[in-house]
Amino acid sequence: MSDTADIPKQSIGRYGIWSVGLRAEDPSRRGELAEAAAELEELGFGAAWLGGNSAVRHAVPLVEATSTLTVGTSIQSIWQYGAGDAAAGFAELEAAHPGRFLLGLGVSHAKLADRYRRPYASLVAYLDALDEAGVPAGRRVVAALGPRTLELSRDRALGTIPYLVTPEHTARARGILGEAPLLAPELKVVLEPDPARARALARASLAPYLGLPNYTNNFLRLGFTEDDLAEGGSDRLVDAVFAWGEESRIRDRIDTFLSAGADHVALQIVDDRSRDALPRDAWRRLASLLA
Repeated sequence: MSDTADIPKQSIGRYGIWSVGLRAEDPSRRGELAEAAAELEELGFGAAWLGGNSAVRHAVPLVEATSTLTVGTSIQSIWQYGAGDAAAGFAELEAAHPGRFLLGLGVSHAKLADRYRRPYASLVAYLDALDEAGVPAGRRVVAALGPRTLELSRDRALGTIPYLVTPEHTARARGILGEAPLLAPELKVVLEPDPARARALARASLAPYLGLPNYTNNFLRLGFTEDDLAEGGSDRLVDAVFAWGEESRIRDRIDTFLSAGADHVALQIVDDRSRDALPRDAWRRLASLLA
């Protein structure tokens, strides 16, 4: 794979869609996924990010159904998928559809992964194995929160895809990365103008993450307190990590991440549907407000 080209960060555009529903395991959903991916491309989104613990195989229906959309995993857990298998899947997809896939990697969480140990050293070893297998640094991105992992994403990958972060984190990340690497934070969007309902939907989405130290430690580094993390999250925390409200307010919040140094923002719809749903009506609203 030595002739595999890097993906220029400009090619993924400013906005993408992050969705667990796009990584379905059920083969009967391939047609539905292909149709959704084709519409995302038509709507002008530059990338589709496969939420959850996704793998190369989950990208195939989306890549096959589109011609320009970049598809990335967000994330592939280094504990569940071996580097050799990841490299083989990458090579097969790259041969069929060159330059369309980004391998998004991360260390997941101790509560969610078997054999979780020395996460930073294990990530370095995984990247070493990908190097040996011929997966170029410019075709992988790292889910990074802390300074050391951000530096790793700068030195060993195209860049980083931080999850559940704030504009302040984005600015700090850009300072560590420098200008060239890709910085593509995820941002949750609640298309709901009523503050009480919007924050209720946000807290329901946020609750599982408040039991994961990788995220809570990052919030504390950013200046939030233990009180902010209690009882589903303070208004201050919810308003920092979600975009909600009228469409103009949501657009302004997305722009804040770009102004802080993001190259691309991966937008995740949060509503009262299952996370496995494909909220295509909401994606259309997003595309309209971003136009």
